[in-house]
Parts: sequence; structure tokens; C-alpha cells
Amino acid sequence: MSWRIVVISKRAKLEYQMGYLVVRTEEITKIYLNEISTLMIESTAVSLTASLLSELVKKKIKVIFCDEKRNPISELMGYYGSHDTSNKVRKQIQWSNKIKEAVWTEIVTEKIRKQKMVLEMEGKEEAALLDSYVREIQWNDATNREGHAAKVYFNALFGMDFSRTADTFINAALNYGYTIILSAFTREIVANGYITQLGLFHDNMFNQFNLASDLMEPFRILVDRRVSMMDMEQFEHDEKMQLVNILNDEIRIDGKMQFVNNAIKVYCKSVFDALNENDVSLIRFYGIEL
Repeated sequence: MSWRIVVISKRAKLEYQMGYLVVRTEEITKIYLNEISTLMIESTAVSLTASLLSELVKKKIKVIFCDEKRNPISELMGYYGSHDTSNKVRKQIQWSNKIKEAVWTEIVTEKIRKQKMVLEMEGKEEAALLDSYVREIQWNDATNREGHAAKVYFNALFGMDFSRTADTFINAALNYGYTIILSAFTREIVANGYITQLGLFHDNMFNQFNLASDLMEPFRILVDRRVSMMDMEQFEHDEKMQLVNILNDEIRIDGKMQFVNNAIKVYCKSVFDALNENDVSLIRFYGIEL
């Protein structure tokens, strides 16, 4: 099972050789492709061979490209993630509104429950209010408890003056971390044979990742929690690597401890099972330690 997250942060030439990623800098480093889950090209002074790109797609390795400011800007995705992609897409189109709304209700409920747990860890009294929101959630979150919870949650975690629209290091860190998590979800959705544009709740015609935006919601809390523990006087390479390494953290899911990368696989598979079997009890959420 792939587990390595490889970050290329300086000038290098990357090429493919006998099953290995070869990184040529002042030295030559070889990494077995089957061990890599994510390759992040952080520097624009990196060149890659076409043969390497082809092998990365075949191995379903997530490749993230960054801009001149070292922020994620695009990713490499293959046309087909599964041998039966056409059949999976037909099923996806046929998911009923009822099951999509049922799954979304479960996801939103779990997201707010996780936010409440984070506030409990921080000793914030606002956790009690979020607990009441969990109990008040209606079908398809008709009363927008998610939005109300978000305002209470972020203000409790980062201060009453905090706004998600402000140009701050905290928001830069949150956005960067969310992008990493979103990318991991797009990889799993495509690997399972589905398309990312057709979501459950998210339905923005300009968002190519509506489904990933839906499924990732409970995992945002992993980023929030890490950012809240960081000294945000700056947001440079070291801080970014802390967020990338969230994918290597261990969490419990379906009775086992898994790296976040692998937990995303388990969770996504369970959501697709729930959608295809019309049974939300099949969804497997992760647990965090109090």
C-alpha cells in the first residue's frame, strides 16, 4: 500500500527508471513508485519526463503542482481511474436525490460533531452550543446548522476578531491545508471510477471538485486542529510541510489505526457503498482522540 508523500522543493529533474522515481539534483535519489501516494512539486524549477508522468498516472499517484508562491495550483489526473469507470459514472448519475440528501445529512452531522470535539479538546465552552446544533440538524441540513456552527467554531478556535475572508497567515494555512485534503479526495474519487464534478450537495458549475468538496467536510477538522497548534507569525515552507504531513498522521477508522491517506480510502469506499446500496449505515467515519 502506498504511503510516501514526496515533496520536491528545489531545482531538480524527475524521470522514470525501472519502477523508480529518479530525482536528479546535486545527488541522485531513487524512490520506488509503489511506495508513493502523493508527489508534490513545490518548486517551478522542476522538470519531468513524459514517461514519468505516464507512469504516475498508471499508478494512480496524486501529483500536485505549485505556483511561483509555492501554493498548490493544479494536479495531474488520468482519464480513467478504474477499469469500469463508465459503469460507475452511470451509477453516479442515477443516485437518487433521497440517498444523496441522506448521505449529506450524515456528513454535515459528523462535521459539526468533530468541530464540537475539537472545541472540547481546547476547553472551549462553545462546544455545548455545537452539541445542540448536532441535535437540531434536519434532513439535508435545511436550517443550515453547518453555517451557524462554522461561525461559532472559528471564532471560538481563533478569536472573536477572526474572519475566514481576512488576509491572514491563519487563513493562508487553512486554505493550504484544505487544498491538500481536497486533492487527496479527488484522487480517491477518480481511483474509484467516479467523476468529481457531480456532487451530493455542492453544485457549483465552476467547481470541478463538487463531490470531493462534499466528502472532505469531516476531514477539514484535521487541518483546523493543526493550524490552531501552530505559531502563525509566518507561513513559509516549514509550516506548509506540517500541513502536508497531516496525510501521514494516524487516525482510527473502522476499528483500525490508519494513516490519514489510507483512512480517506476507507471512508470514500464506504460512502460509495452507501450511495449504491441506499444504506447510510455503511458509512465509516474516523475517530479522533480526546
